[in-house]
Amino acid sequence: MNRKLLAAPYLVWVAGFIIIPLLFILGKALTTADGGFTLQNIAAIASPIHRKALLLSLQLALLCTVICVLLAYPLALIVRSSKLNQQSIVMFILILPMWMNFILRILALQMLLSNNGILNMILSRFSIAPLEIINTPAAIVFGMVYDFLPYMILPVMNSILSIDNNLIAAARDLGANGFHVFWKVIFPLSLPGVASGITMVFVPAMTAFVISDILGGGKIQLLGNVIEQEFSVSMDWNLGSGLSVALMLFILATSLLLGRGQNQSDRGRLLW
Repeated sequence: MNRKLLAAPYLVWVAGFIIIPLLFILGKALTTADGGFTLQNIAAIASPIHRKALLLSLQLALLCTVICVLLAYPLALIVRSSKLNQQSIVMFILILPMWMNFILRILALQMLLSNNGILNMILSRFSIAPLEIINTPAAIVFGMVYDFLPYMILPVMNSILSIDNNLIAAARDLGANGFHVFWKVIFPLSLPGVASGITMVFVPAMTAFVISDILGGGKIQLLGNVIEQEFSVSMDWNLGSGLSVALMLFILATSLLLGRGQNQSDRGRLLW
């Protein structure tokens, strides 16, 4: 009983900052401005404007996730093959940028990518045409990758570094070359970490709106921007709540699919 009492502050935190706000949003989503029941706020996600914002958010989030996987996986393999004794130092370097405030990092990136920014100043020194990347979807994806890449690296690296060396040695003793060792041993065993990293990157990328506001210049509307404007500009909390619930349901369905794929890969690995 004494140990259960230690969880009381956590339960109060969960109730006050997670459950009650979610119930409030759900109540707003299912009611009209005068308090009547409706499903129109949630169904509004199917309108052309909101559907376009949702598809663009999905496209950029998927692109960000794929790029993060392509960057994180080779890095984890390099760290494992290098046999560094101080792997904790590598992890510290990777998470060091996360110690800085999120907004400050995005503002610094804006200064770097702007038309008169540091990057174009360097290019002009070498008589190279400037890059007009700011206020474009490419800038938003760049900002997402920059901000969410550590969330992909950490689980992927943990899964790869935790693979038992005896399994790799046994595969080599049985005549497997480098490719077969990777494809038959390392890759299947690292899939849980990849699935966790995909979830940790895809979910915040789908709901991001600050990155698109700063790096997109307010010209590119993701679904997160639409929801934020419904709350802060239009003051239509019912519609904003409905779109939020629809987005949560979409993300929940995606997470369940990823979890199902991870379970299937785990079963396949056990059978192998």
